Amino acid sequence: MSHFSRIKVQIKNGETLHQVLQELGYKVDCNTEVRGYQGNKTQAEYVIRRSNGYDLGFRRSHSDKPDGDDTYELVADFWGAKINQQDFLNPIVQNYAHKTLLASVQTQGFDVESQETLQDGTVRVVVGRWV
Repeated sequence: MSHFSRIKVQIKNGETLHQVLQELGYKVDCNTEVRGYQGNKTQAEYVIRRSNGYDLGFRRSHSDKPDGDDTYELVADFWGAKINQQDFLNPIVQNYAHKTLLASVQTQGFDVESQETLQDGTVRVVVGRWV
């Protein structure tokens, strides 16, 4: 019996996800197995190895809708991993969104005029473009 749980996250670009995980200090193995309870394993594209044998993985989740976008899901045996899922995911999702925003504004011809991190952790980005 599998003890793996899945949490869908609003992440679509695997390369950006991989960069964010590394920037946050995680050592990431690619295209390998996520370890869980009693040696159970499941595949994932990006895996964070943990010394307790309960890894955290991100794998592509295919949309059931004909025109739906694929996203990534976090897969892990959370009981054994002993992590707070939101505390783990929040910085990943925030940094992913920030990286995606910066890439998007550049491709649309905008310049980043200023960036600041507010006391609550919110990142404010001001962009502009000469027309």
